[in-house]
This record gives sequence, C-alpha cells and structure tokens, in this order.
Amino acid sequence: MSGNGFGQLFRFTTFGESHGPAIGCVIDGVPPRLPLSEADIQPFLDRRKPGQNRFVTQRREADEVRILSGVFEGRTTGTPIGLLIENADQRSKDYGDIQNTYRPGHADWVYEQKYGIRDHRGGGRSSARETAMRVAAGAVARVVLNHLVPGGVVIRGAMVQMGPNAIDPAMWDWDQTLANPFWCPDAGSVPRWEAFLDGVRKAGSSTGGIVEVVAAGVPPGLGAPVYDKLDADLAKAMMGINAVKGVEIGAGFLAAQLSGEDNADEMRMGEGGHVRFLSNNAGGILGGLSTGQDIVVRLAVKPTSSILIPRKSVDRAGNDVEVATKGRHDPCVAIRAVPVAEAMMAVTLADHLLRHRGQCG
Repeated sequence: MSGNGFGQLFRFTTFGESHGPAIGCVIDGVPPRLPLSEADIQPFLDRRKPGQNRFVTQRREADEVRILSGVFEGRTTGTPIGLLIENADQRSKDYGDIQNTYRPGHADWVYEQKYGIRDHRGGGRSSARETAMRVAAGAVARVVLNHLVPGGVVIRGAMVQMGPNAIDPAMWDWDQTLANPFWCPDAGSVPRWEAFLDGVRKAGSSTGGIVEVVAAGVPPGLGAPVYDKLDADLAKAMMGINAVKGVEIGAGFLAAQLSGEDNADEMRMGEGGHVRFLSNNAGGILGGLSTGQDIVVRLAVKPTSSILIPRKSVDRAGNDVEVATKGRHDPCVAIRAVPVAEAMMAVTLADHLLRHRGQCG
C-alpha cells in the first residue's frame, strides 16, 4: 500500500491497524538538539483520545505514547523518531456481522476492489484510529515550530458548526474551546449542540460539522508560488483526514460572491516599518506564500457512516442487504477531528519552514 507518509523535509510515516496490537509512526527530518519527551506529545493525544464523554465513541484507549528512537538525554538526535501507541480496547466481535457485507458510506467495497482483501474490524488501516499518530507527529512539529520561529507559532482549532447549527462569530472566545466537549468557541451554542447531539445519538444516527483551524505567528514567505503552494499542501493535509469532504482557506467559497475591491486585503505601513493588512480574506496566504497574518483553514466533516439505522447495501455474494453498524462510534466525528486538524496544520507548517530554511537560509 502506498501513501502512508506525509511531507518532504519534515516527513512522517504511520503504520498499524485499528484492531491490531499497536499503531505507530516514524518521523524524519527533525533537527538535532531540540528538547523532546513523551510529556511534549501526550497532552495533545489526550485531547483526541476516545471515551472522554458521551458525545464521542466509548472505545477506551489510554493512547499512551512511547518514544522508541531519535531522542537521547531529552534531546532529538536528528535521526528518525519512532513513536508507538499500543491498542488496548479492541472489540473485534462487534464487526463479525459485517465481515461479508459492505457498509454504506465507508470504504469497504472500494478497498476490497483495489486490494482484493480488507480488514473488516473497524476498517483496519482506513480507520480513523490512525489519526492518533498524526496528532503525535503534530506535537513533534509544534516543538520544531516553537524552537525555530522567534516567538513560536500558536495553532488552535474550534468546531464552528454542528449539523445545521452554526456558532455566532461575534461571540468567539478561544478560552471556551477548552471548557466544553465540542471545542466550541461560542458558549451560547453549547446547550443547543448538547440537546441536538443527544437527539441524534439516541436515534442511532450521526451528524457532520465544520472545523476551523488558525495558526498565528507564522513568518511570511513559507511556501512556493507554483506546485508547492502552502495553501495547496494545507488543503491536501486537511482532505487527507478521515471523513473530510471539503476545505476552504480564508474567505474560501465566499470569495466567489465578493467584488475585487471587497476581496482585496489592502495594506498600510505599520509600526516598526512592518506592512499590516486591513483584512484577511486570503487566510494568511497569497500566491502560495504565507503573508505573516493568521492562517485560517476550515474543513467540512461528513456524518459518521457507522449508524444503527439500517441502510441498503450489498454483500460479497452479490445479494441486496440492509446494514446496521453495531459497535462504538462517534455520533459527530467532527468533534475529534479538531485536534487532528491542528496536527496537520502543524506538520505542514513545520515541513514548509524547513524547506524555506533550506533554500533561503
């Protein structure tokens, strides 16, 4: 199977399956002599791990990470960093009924068409369980960014819409994202979301959502103007997350409705001879290069396909069947996509930072 790695200079490759003994990753390109320990990685994994409240899958995984290589006496050595997380709470029997059946909305059928074999236990390699290693790699990328960029880079994510229920942008408060189970920046939306998702969950259904990720402190000039545009690589990074079906940067699709004068991010000279922008419709990226403004990315996450409500499908024998997926699943997978999207922002920026330093010093 190809396509198990991401990045050029900061590159990570993941391995393992949802119901295998462990998942892990190998990270190449981390500069030497940077301080790194499990304590730099674990807090980000704790934000993503399942079973933390009634609104996410009840699979219980500690997601405790071990550093296997690439660190000596608390500092990176410049060699590949190996990370491992053991799986502890698999319930493969939950998937026995779908061993010969294809779940609608999942990759079961196309996976088997391509490889001639599939692991029906939670999706195997295609499971969102793999994203734990993206979060681990993202934590290492944050260490790189915060040690190589003066003042560091702050990356934060929020869920801005659940199903049809959007937040009030005027009430945005980053502190609120840490005070509720939805990463919601609008305290007034939380009770509505709780009631809505409780209803969805009790009905055996699921719902989608929109996640926004913002990176502040990114220096200008990261990226390249043709095939290695920063926004193109960010779009690939976000679209590669399970269940993501759309990505926009800055004003995104709204830009199609704006006039040229409204969309243009006008400029003036600021303090200290620095250019300042009067708006940020570009989302911090112009011509594939970072502008120094906040980089703003939004991603649309589809409803979880594993639901208890029977859906029409087929089986391996060519019979028409109905499928209801048992087991423990997220009623809104967009919730746990927030730390994953933050991580993919981090690894993309770290990769482009190293590429920029390699070319421009």
